[in-house]
Parts: sequence; structure tokens; C-alpha cells
Amino acid sequence: MQDSVDLRGLGSLDLRSLGQRYDRGDVDPRAVVQAIARHIQRRNDDGVWISVAPIEQLTAIADDLARRRAAGERLPLYGVPFAVKDNIDVAGLPTTAGCPAFAYTPAADAAVVARLKAAGAIVIGKVNLDQFATGLVGVRSPYGVPKNSFDARFTPGGSSSGSAVSVASGQVSFALGTDTAGSGRVPAAYNNIVGIKPSLGLLSTSGVVPACRSFDCVSVFALTVADGAQVAELARGFDAADPFSRPEADGLSLALQTAPPSFRYGVFPEAELDFCGDQQSRAAFAAATAAMRRLGGTPVTIAPAPFREAGALLYGGPFIAERLEATGDLLAKNPEALLPVIRTLMEQAARNDAATAFRALHRLRILKRHAQVALAGVDFLLVPTAPTIYTVEAIAADPLRLNFTLGTFTTFVNLLDLAAVAVPAGLRGDGLPFGVTVVGAFGQDGRLAGFADRLHRATSETMGATKAPLASTVGAPARARETISATSDDRLPIAVVGAHLSGQPLNHQLTDAGGGFVRAGRTAPAYRLFALPDTSPPKPGLVRTGAAEQGVAIDVEVWSLPPAAFGAFVARVPPPLAIGKVEMEDGTRVSGFLCEPYAVARAKDISSFGGWRAYQNTSSPI
Repeated sequence: MQDSVDLRGLGSLDLRSLGQRYDRGDVDPRAVVQAIARHIQRRNDDGVWISVAPIEQLTAIADDLARRRAAGERLPLYGVPFAVKDNIDVAGLPTTAGCPAFAYTPAADAAVVARLKAAGAIVIGKVNLDQFATGLVGVRSPYGVPKNSFDARFTPGGSSSGSAVSVASGQVSFALGTDTAGSGRVPAAYNNIVGIKPSLGLLSTSGVVPACRSFDCVSVFALTVADGAQVAELARGFDAADPFSRPEADGLSLALQTAPPSFRYGVFPEAELDFCGDQQSRAAFAAATAAMRRLGGTPVTIAPAPFREAGALLYGGPFIAERLEATGDLLAKNPEALLPVIRTLMEQAARNDAATAFRALHRLRILKRHAQVALAGVDFLLVPTAPTIYTVEAIAADPLRLNFTLGTFTTFVNLLDLAAVAVPAGLRGDGLPFGVTVVGAFGQDGRLAGFADRLHRATSETMGATKAPLASTVGAPARARETISATSDDRLPIAVVGAHLSGQPLNHQLTDAGGGFVRAGRTAPAYRLFALPDTSPPKPGLVRTGAAEQGVAIDVEVWSLPPAAFGAFVARVPPPLAIGKVEMEDGTRVSGFLCEPYAVARAKDISSFGGWRAYQNTSSPI
């Protein structure tokens, strides 16, 4: 393979396309990293890269990976180039956090970087950010302003500006960012790419310069949801060196799960959606919600009050004082090292007291309860990622207020301990990108990714600003671990027939327990379905017919649960329902919901409808 290949000649760097070219031998990692390094040199100082690894070092790493793969080593991210936000440590490259006076050169990689390197990925270099990750605009850096991938007049979004632009422009396959108030989501929306905001504590923050440590997480930017979810899955894991790491990090999968065919999603009342007067964004969000309905979603209106109040606590409350952990010394000893807008924010942060902070913590606990109740009846909440997009010139004229408005739909997520996937939803009428965010409970990352992926492919044609086509359907992503899918050997399948179906009122009992949708199917033609009386919520009963009785095939969904959760779930099933073996149309048998025959004596036989959902759609409630 010749080293002189041009970056454009490599084609798309999404994981699937790059992996296929590696497998065919069309290109090798040496050619890829050299093409990227030369491309960056030609772009010169464009505000994206703060430091780049020497080309000799990149070539040596690529050659070593090729040798390891040839020797049979499993490398799920073999030769995949990535960028790292410059508040995350990479051994041997300076960490600046966007402030030259703060810079240091770490001897070790951040934990997430080390995991991704071990999987075969190659760090190209460190990319730009709003200073100390303070901002959603992407223009607060002494290292220049990365240009928005679609129109240089507009903000690239921050604080992970360089991370987003490096992916959207096709320079790397993925990038690491950080997210405290939306820094891993707003830049994704402004550059037509995916931003994965994992559940807090699943990706280690060891080796990350803190913004607000209590709410910080490492985020992933990618061209597709499958790519971002795979990278996050490989990066996750409990880290004893990180006091905010959670033990669930070793058990919860972040890999993309198949989305069920029917679901319920939350939306805020249209009258309470503030787009800052931007009718282009309002129309784009209406189109995204319409697409969700076409994909099988039923919208459910949710009151925004607890989410809005929680979001206001980060910048409008005392939690901003936590940002002094990284900047306090500079503010006290060398305030001129901070950009004026950052210095103003830090001076405000220093005025908070402990009593105010504790009051805010207590209020946040209450708001978390309110949010949990609001989300209990839906599979996810759908919000615009940002209400509008501003020009760089407008932000310069009003930097604090405009930055604050950009967090309208993002800031509450981390404070309420939620997971989120920011995904492109097509272009606005003026040609600028528009994005939405799928938000859900802690630990539901893989499930949220499934919904986000379907919407992305239903609304977008290309990836980032690369003009490379986005496939309308996605095949199974490469396996990131030995047990990452909803049908892995260590999970137990269960067939559900009524109130636990996707979009039904008890489906949350499956998802709360870590359940994943596997497939829709039908039973063997040996069952009758009955609408049981006096049940709340309404439920059906599935009964196997006797030898002399005619049965029918009934629509079901197969889900899967972790073994420990399976036992607890079965124990909650109330009589006359029970869990037994259900025969499927293909002759296989899986555990599933059955009903004791005595209970259907007064029940209505609804077998002719072929399933509970069809009955509900054509019938009045019992």
C-alpha cells in the first residue's frame, strides 16, 4: 500500500466503510494516518487542532497494529483514527484545556483513551475547545475558532468544537469530547453528526480536566449512531481511580439495541418550546416529531417544569462554583491567563456559599423525583438539541446570554442523571444542520441509541459534511465485546403479549430492569387471546388450546433480560398471569406470559384480532 494516498481517496472514515476497506486490503492503517497527517498540515492553522502526533510516531503505531492483527490479536477498532478534546490526557501530548498557562504534558493516557488504544484505535492529536470546557458556543479559545462545517459564519458549537468539526469534516472516524451542560451534543447538532452523552459514571473521567466534576462525562462524536455506541461500549468500564465511576459500568451495555416497532415518546407542549424566535428550527423539530410518529411512535405530552428548573441550577445556581476546581489557582494568581468571558464567569462562581449549594442539592433531589415520574410512562423524551444557531458575530456581541440560551434543552440532562443521544434530523430550510436529542433514564444508553439510529436514517441522507451517503438501514455493528447484544448468551429471552409490549404502560418494567428488544414475532397457531376483566392497566391472557380446540397465531415481542433481573421480573408477575414456555411460529419455545385457564371464564375472546395491539387499535377500552 502506497503511503501517498490522499485523504479524499480513502473514502468515508465511518467504522463500517473503513473496516471493509481494511478487510479487502484496499488500504492499511499506515496509509490512513499518513494521509490524515498530511491533510492537517495542508489545512494549517484552521482552529481545529491544538497538537498533532508526529507522523513518524503515527506510522510506527500503525505498523505495530498491522503486525498484531496479522498475529491474530482481536482489535475491534483496528486502525481507526480518532481525535481527543484537549481537556483529556493523551500521554506525550500537552493538555491545555484551551489555556496555554495551564498546559502540562501527561505521562499516562486518560482511562478512556487507554481503553480505546487497546482496542486498536489511533490518536491523531488533540483538538480545540471552549477554554476549560466552559461554553456551548465553540468560540472561547486562544487557539482560534473551528469553522462550522456547513457555514463558517455560524458557531461550530462548544465546548467540544474541535471534536465535532474533526469528525464532520471527515478527518477522523470519531472523537472524544466532554459533556457537562451539552458540550457533547450542541456541536454535534451544528455539524450534522451524532453525539453520545453516556450515563454518568459509565465512562471513566480519570485523566480529564474537570469542569463540574459532579456532572462531567466523556462523550463520543461519530458519523453514525452505531459507530458512537460501539466506541462508547469499548470505552466503558468501572475505574477505581475515579471516585465518580459506578460499578454498573462493568455490566451495562452501551451498544446499539434494536428499537421496537411501537413506542411512546415524551415531548414538551409546543407552546412551551422556546426556539428563540427561530422559525426554521421550529419547523425542523416539527418534521422530526412527525418522522418519529411514522416510525411507530406515539407522542405523550410532558410538563417541562422540573427539567427547566434543574437545568437552570447549573449556570444560574451555585453548581458553577465547582468549576473553580480547575481554574481557581489561575483566577487567584494569574487571572489574565483566562479569557475575559471565562474570567467573568469564574469571578461569579467564587461568590457562591455552602448554604446556597446545599439548598440547590436538596432541590435537585426533588426535581429528580419529578422527572422520574414524568418519564415513567414513555420510552424516551425527544427535544431539540439546541433552540437555534447563532452567528459568530452575534455571539461576540452578547456572549453570556446567547451561550445560556443554547443550553435550553441540554443542561438538565446531566443534573438529572439521564442519558442522551444527539442525532441529526436533516437540514433546515436554510441548509443549516438541525439535530434532536433522545433522552432517557440512567443505563438506557443502548436502547436510546436504537431509537436515535432509526430517526437518523429516516431523516438524513449524508454523514456530517462529508457528502458520504448514510445507509437507510444499518446492519449489525461489529461486536465490541463478547456479550453486548440483547440476545447474548448470558441474557434470557421472554415473550410478552400485552401490557409489557413496547409503547404499553408496563414496558418500563422491562427497560428499567435492563431489558432489550430482540424481535417481533408470532406464536404457533395453538393459542387463544382474551381481554381480562378488572385489570389495571388492561391486560390480555394468552391460553394454549387443547387438542380439540382451534387455536390461532398471536403477535408477541421477544425481549431479553439479564439473569438476575429475569428472576426479579418473574416474581412480580401477578396471578392469574404466569411465566411458562410459549411455542413460537418457528417451533422454538421461549419463556413468556401465559394465563391460567380459570381466569378467562368471564373474559372476552379477542383471538380474531391476532394480538393485543391490534385489538386496542380497533376496540374501545373494556
